[in-house]
Amino acid sequence: MGLDPALSEILACPQDKGPLYFVAEQDLLYNPRLGRTYSIDNGIPVLLINEGSDADPATAAALGARITSGELSPTFEQ
Repeated sequence: MGLDPALSEILACPQDKGPLYFVAEQDLLYNPRLGRTYSIDNGIPVLLINEGSDADPATAAALGARITSGELSPTFEQ
């Protein structure tokens, strides 16, 4: 379903309050600082700390590479 672009500009991690990265093909938001993912359910981000999950090392590495390459952008600049 995706994520409303206006909404994505104001999203922050509920745990560290930093920017998140939208991973469209997996419908999730990723926090590389904590290695946490948050799902998007029917276009609504589920940003509850206890609903997030730790990314497995392979997923974290792949997403980190996409962030480094500029393929994924943060929800806001710090």
